[in-house]
Amino acid sequence: MSKRCYYETLSVSRTATDSEIKSSFRKLAMQWHPDRNKGDASSEARFKEINEAYDVLKDGDRRAAYDRFGHAAFEQGNGASAHGFGNDFGSAFSDIFEGIFGMAGARSRSSGGRERGADLRYNMEITLEDAYYGKTAEIHIPTSVTCETCSGSGAKAGTRPKTCGTCGGMGRVRQAQGFFTLERTCPSCQGRGQVIEDPCPSCSGSGRVTRERMLSVNIPQGVEDGTRIRLAGEGEAGVRGGGAGDLYIFLSLASHPIFQRDGADLHCRVPVSMVTAALGGEFEVPAIDGARNKVKVPAGTQSGRRFRLQGKGMPILRSKQTGDMYVQVVVETPQNLTKRQRELLQEFQKLSSTETQPESTGFFTRVKELFDGLGNRPD
Repeated sequence: MSKRCYYETLSVSRTATDSEIKSSFRKLAMQWHPDRNKGDASSEARFKEINEAYDVLKDGDRRAAYDRFGHAAFEQGNGASAHGFGNDFGSAFSDIFEGIFGMAGARSRSSGGRERGADLRYNMEITLEDAYYGKTAEIHIPTSVTCETCSGSGAKAGTRPKTCGTCGGMGRVRQAQGFFTLERTCPSCQGRGQVIEDPCPSCSGSGRVTRERMLSVNIPQGVEDGTRIRLAGEGEAGVRGGGAGDLYIFLSLASHPIFQRDGADLHCRVPVSMVTAALGGEFEVPAIDGARNKVKVPAGTQSGRRFRLQGKGMPILRSKQTGDMYVQVVVETPQNLTKRQRELLQEFQKLSSTETQPESTGFFTRVKELFDGLGNRPD
């Protein structure tokens, strides 16, 4: 039996925002929770289906994969699986109570109480040439790393963290709320399950210290403005031995003095003289790879005409294809004329006819016909 669309399962559209998805999940999870539908097997199945859909759509990367490949993106152990009502339930259903019953942050801690480190964002500006060729960049980021003195435990050398007496090492305490039994973060150990009586002097018991790190980032050919690069495990170190977060690098392209980018295509505007446009000629224009390309301008070229240079644009990310380059001609009107130049232009104007200026002649002929038609209207 084929699975139902995750968006349909959560009763949201494919363009729904994260907050809309979360809000719909909360409403449906409360409605179909087994405690509210005791003895109804279909309710339990529906609740599992809702959790599975939300587990995918709440994560940006997994949602993007689902939008592109559908359920096939998570087949053979590569993606989400339906949650039951054992250890996984607390992680999935805690979204409903996050920020309401003091459970915020509980999902970032494992069953052993080790808190995962925060994800980091780094904004990097690169040139258009960097995006064309690709590059390896070195970045320096201040971040939290595992304390070397205590190896991340947070306890002073020679001592060890002790099991929390309030929660018995579980990191959570239970509280009855009507027909629900809620699990809240332990107030004594903040969900870690352990307390440190003698903290490490180097990290004050957190198990991590701040250091500046140098990382090498591979920027592939063809990246566009806004591209996000994820470096797994390069974020902040976890608290007291918890897993590290991820580092997300957001790329922005600096403006270029000649080219404007549109996807894989490049555009540039080249001013040409009125004489060149009228009589024809040619000029050289540089390409992004440094090559020189000749562009022939036919006689009678009008301002705004574009010439296409095939394959002279940007490489397409993760593809062997390349975009094109478009050169737009802009006819430049002469300025600061000498007396002799004015005389020559005036003489040219006298010799002009409908054949030398067909567009303007045709336009003003249509304008005259329009005015004549308006004048002949009955009152």
